[in-house]
Amino acid sequence: MTQTVSRSRPSRKDSLSLWHRVTVASVSNPGPDLSSRQLAILMSVYLDDAVHTVRSLAEQLNVTKAVITRAIDTLTRYGFVTRAPDHRDKRSVIIKRTTGGILYLQSFADIIAAETNSAPLSLAAA
Repeated sequence: MTQTVSRSRPSRKDSLSLWHRVTVASVSNPGPDLSSRQLAILMSVYLDDAVHTVRSLAEQLNVTKAVITRAIDTLTRYGFVTRAPDHRDKRSVIIKRTTGGILYLQSFADIIAAETNSAPLSLAAA
């Protein structure tokens, strides 16, 4: 017999409170303080095993290629991604994962897990 666990949706205040705690904890860490856009790009590269190009990331995130290029420049400086030639299309580059990016996102995931586990179940009445 399979037991279904019903979990109520968190309130907006609960959701914002969790994200606030995650954000505060992440900016308090000694590593770089990534923008939301940079973090979205980094997570896209690491969570999806597909081949990532500037064009594919721009389409996925609904931003321009110039926006992606600037963010990739920063992520490359931090050692979180690298660029490699795309042998199928000489005009394109492939965005690749690095150990530094993996370690950064593991730390970020640990912060989320810790804050999720410490979150009160409902702040709606507060």
